Parts: sequence; structure tokens; C-alpha cells
Amino acid sequence: MRLTPFAQPIGPAVEGWASQPRPDLPVTTGRWCTVEPLAPEHADELASEVAGPDHDALWTYLPVERPDDVGAYVAGRLAGETVEVLVRDGDGVACGLVSLMRIDRTHGVVEIGNVVLGPRLQRTTAATEAMSLLARHVFDLGYRRLEWKCDSLNAPSRRAAGRLGFAYEGTFRRHVVTKGRSRDTAWFAMTVDDWPRVRAAHDAWLDPANFVGGVQQRRLADLLAAG
Repeated sequence: MRLTPFAQPIGPAVEGWASQPRPDLPVTTGRWCTVEPLAPEHADELASEVAGPDHDALWTYLPVERPDDVGAYVAGRLAGETVEVLVRDGDGVACGLVSLMRIDRTHGVVEIGNVVLGPRLQRTTAATEAMSLLARHVFDLGYRRLEWKCDSLNAPSRRAAGRLGFAYEGTFRRHVVTKGRSRDTAWFAMTVDDWPRVRAAHDAWLDPANFVGGVQQRRLADLLAAG
């Protein structure tokens, strides 16, 4: 432990630290999915996958209701300071949206949020790989911390965070008011120190050899624990 001349403990030194680049995303294709920059022309593709009349449940924990005008919704997402990402499954279908948001280049922190995954993407290898590709992108750029936050009552999101290797860091009570409801926010994160272990587990799980007849041979949770 490092101490000041006054015997006060302080954190480890970060040598040569500098502000990190904005995490703009190139088109990136993995084994199971493709992630690419969101563009206005994607609205028509997305409408039937994430914003149809039977998709209301996808929007329960998001700050807006299911949009009737997906073009306007996409334009709104693109108007902010976030990095907006489109997810295509292995068949090339545009069926998911993710934001890299709350970008803090000075301290090397970014959050994965505003996640909307259509039914064909949920609980798939493509969905897992999409999040893994985003984490890889962020940490390869030199960021030190990747965050995941969700409504504390959003059980699927909490499970996804834990399964992907994010560590639960606590709940901010009465954190925000959204859609006229009080929301407690569960905070999760992984750091640059966690990433080598998490990345190895992701790579092992996503390897086609881990799937025989479409059935996983080792769970991601077990690979993370073994690491």
C-alpha cells in the first residue's frame, strides 16, 4: 500500500495516463453477430424487430415507451453524445440497439445502456457476443472501467450483467424518476483488471467447439469462475 508523507493510504499510480479517444465503433463482425454504427436508414429494419405492437415488454424499463415512429426514435438517439450501436444476428437481421453512454474520456469510463434486444436476439450466442465485442472495443482503446446500470427490479438485466462478468457494486435507492415511477438503480461494472479473465471466459464460451449440436458444453458462469 502506498502512503503519503502523512501516513495516509492512497491508490496505485497510473503512469502516463491521458484522456482516451471517443469510443466510436467500426463495423465489427464476430462469429455470431455484427455490431455497427447506428444510422437513420436502420429505422425501417428495426421497426418490426423491436418496436412492433407485440414488443411493449421490451420497453418497460427504458426511459421511453415503445415508439410508434422508429425513425424519430433513432434520430433522437443519434442526436446525443452517445455512441449508438446496431446489432445484427448471424443472419444479418438488425434486431438490437445498444448505447455506449456517459462517456468519461478523462477518467476512462463508459457505460453500456439503452439496451433493446428483439426476441430473435434474446438469450442467444449473438447477444452475448455483441456485449463481448463492445467490451473488447472499449478496453482495447484504453478505458479503465465499463459500467452496466439497470432498474433494480429488472431481473433479466441484472442476470445478464452477472453472467457477462460485471460485478455488482450496489444499489442507488430512489435514484431517478422515470415514467412517473421511482427507480432504484443497480450498479455493475468490470474494470481493466477484470477484463483479461472475463475476455478469456468469453472467448472460450463463444468458441464453436463449445457448442455441440447447438448445445453449450460449458456455461459462461463456470468459465468465469474457473478463471
